[in-house]
Amino acid sequence: MRINPETVDRIKQAADIVEVVGDYVSLKKRGSNYTACCPFHNEKTPSFNVNPARQIYKCFGCGAAGDPIKFVMDIDGIGYGEALRYLAGKYQIEIQEEEVTDEQALRQNERESLYIVLNFARNFYQEQLHQTDEGQAIGLSYFRERGFHDPTLRKFELGYSPDVWDALTQAALTKGYQAEILEKAGLLIRREGRLEGSTNAGYDRFRGRVIFPIHNVAGKVIAFGARILKPDKKQPKYINSPETEVYHKSDVLYGIYQAKNAIRQHDVCYLVEGYTDVVSLHQAGVENVVASSGTSLTIEQIRLIGRFTPNVTILYDGDPAGIRAALRGLDMVLEEGLNVSIVTFPDNDDPDSYVQRVGAEAFKEYLRTAARDFISFKTDTLLREAGQDPFKRAEVISDVVGSITKIPDAIKRQIFFRRTAEMMKVDEQMLISEGNKLLRKQHDKPKREARPNTGSSAAPPESPADLFLGPESTPAASAPAEDAVPRRSKMHYQEEAFVRLLVLFGSHELEPDISVCAYVLSEIPGIDFTDPVFNHILSLFRENFGRNVLLPTSYFLDHHEKEIRELAIDWVTQKHELSDQWTSKYEIYVPSEQDMLDKSSFKHILRLKKTFIEEKMNECLEKLKMAASPDEEAQYLKEFMEYKKISMAAARELGSVVG
Repeated sequence: MRINPETVDRIKQAADIVEVVGDYVSLKKRGSNYTACCPFHNEKTPSFNVNPARQIYKCFGCGAAGDPIKFVMDIDGIGYGEALRYLAGKYQIEIQEEEVTDEQALRQNERESLYIVLNFARNFYQEQLHQTDEGQAIGLSYFRERGFHDPTLRKFELGYSPDVWDALTQAALTKGYQAEILEKAGLLIRREGRLEGSTNAGYDRFRGRVIFPIHNVAGKVIAFGARILKPDKKQPKYINSPETEVYHKSDVLYGIYQAKNAIRQHDVCYLVEGYTDVVSLHQAGVENVVASSGTSLTIEQIRLIGRFTPNVTILYDGDPAGIRAALRGLDMVLEEGLNVSIVTFPDNDDPDSYVQRVGAEAFKEYLRTAARDFISFKTDTLLREAGQDPFKRAEVISDVVGSITKIPDAIKRQIFFRRTAEMMKVDEQMLISEGNKLLRKQHDKPKREARPNTGSSAAPPESPADLFLGPESTPAASAPAEDAVPRRSKMHYQEEAFVRLLVLFGSHELEPDISVCAYVLSEIPGIDFTDPVFNHILSLFRENFGRNVLLPTSYFLDHHEKEIRELAIDWVTQKHELSDQWTSKYEIYVPSEQDMLDKSSFKHILRLKKTFIEEKMNECLEKLKMAASPDEEAQYLKEFMEYKKISMAAARELGSVVG
């Protein structure tokens, strides 16, 4: 089945680019647009721009651009149809479908099929929990013992898998789902030979367990976690879905979909270890909490948190061994520029048990008062373990200084050096010197690895002051070789400026009944562009203008050809925006490009013609070199001088200096 065109139009009309992108990243208003750090590549300075007027986004760092549908496709790695279905669900639009051919059905994206079957499994597990005797007696009773209420169960879509070999598989096959897709989704385990009571397809991965669906940022179910309830030493307490096309464990945080709005609102993310910690804290009113699902924190998970806030507070139980192990892996959080705090709980308590014991309000107050920044917490913890042993204290200094040097911001580094020096009762300058040594090693390591072994001496490194006091400890990459970037001709620049004028302002009127399109096309009747894409856009304007049709900017923003669509988005997106204070505060009016269309149109035509004439002049010079007779030479020289006069006249109009 395929979504019919009328429904597609309704989805496009309803989808708001700010709302759609805002589900994935924290947007900050800047002028009439919004900015954020790009979710498609790693960056610390925002270069991602969202334009609500045009309903488009554009990243000036990696070039990603598009509309709400394209954003969902790229961020979730799904096809066009599944992106439309997601937006239809978000905006509560009923989907009207039409039949597709067998060939079209075969082209359905496998990722979309996985999302569909995972959604079926989620519904199946929920039904088993709430509507079967086994689910209510075992699964629901367990959740009730944990203190989870019905709204919480619905919020996290918790479920139960019956203690049967292939209950889910049988139900899915009956509904027409293929065993191959079930296996690829991590729901079915294939096995040679037939087990007693099972089908030939294999058996369910999750049996006799309570189910915790794992969602991506958009709320799609991508995997499951499952906890066994009856004692069985041969079975692990928790099992998760395997890695699939849509689920990569290192990229996912449990509860991020339910927590993202609260994280933005409170500007801090609480990080816990397990599923039940997340669910329990949500029920207590602490909704800005996620879990790493028992794995060590990964760089991808850190960057996922960084989309919504630069502040992360990690909640640990009181186990000293666990805390020491965790401390070793947190330097990479600092490297990503996040502000890390730590909260520990009394012995034998974890976040879930502590909130159950003291209540929601006391728990929130404890988080406010017990949080300590990571560097101070690490320093204090390691110093207590080292005692008065001078060798161990020296190791602590090296360890903590190593963590401080991971912080990208030089001002923050200086603050932590000062505070650490006070805690350790050592000279601050000594810590800075040690930090500079480490920074120098980090700085020189890539050079040593890249430098061929020629026996020549290395260039002296930057001074410690340069390394420590600079805003970034990581040196800029060397400039690319000159021939690595393809050169663009003068004509290419003028052609782009010309078609940009048409795309952005072609339908605007310069005078009554005279559009920009009509004016500029009438001035270049015999000129075709050398760039094929620009020439194609020019041809579109010429063909449609011949039918009395003026193409609007939206035509190109929604164009079916990707290259044209991306060019249009690039042209309408301004990297910098003029502050309103020029007018409101200083009463200085700065005219916009639209205000000066008459002058800019005239100059674009002149520049294009001048560049066109200059190329003709170069052709004449080449012909002069190859002239076979004095007559030919005179003819080419005459043509050159005629072109020269036209070029000089255009230059005078443009105010250019000519020789």
